[in-house]
Amino acid sequence: DPKLGNWWLSFGENNLVGYWPAELFTHLADHAEMVEWGGEIVNTRRNGQHTSTQMGSGRFAADGFRHSGYFRNIEVVDGDNSLSPVGTLSTLAEDPHCYDIASASSEAWGNYFYFGGPGSNPLCP
Repeated sequence: DPKLGNWWLSFGENNLVGYWPAELFTHLADHAEMVEWGGEIVNTRRNGQHTSTQMGSGRFAADGFRHSGYFRNIEVVDGDNSLSPVGTLSTLAEDPHCYDIASASSEAWGNYFYFGGPGSNPLCP
């Protein structure tokens, strides 16, 4: 919101799903240097084991459409307060045996990525 400095998250055309008042992000008064999307879990390693908390749908990125979690047609608001497609995506999976991510681009989906995983599994103790 260029007038009040509030930040909004929308889904689709007119579905507002998140709001952050300007007071929370005083360092983002007029722009952001970086935007991040993805999943996050808390892993306390109780009893020395990785959590069994799933990320996304609980399936790895390679399982793709209808199976993995995904973000598509990712856009940001530019300096003119217009939606613009994001540029190249950088991806990071801290432990790809537990959770992973795969990005790509297409005409229909713009820049997109699949992500997720089951958490604790035989390769992710």
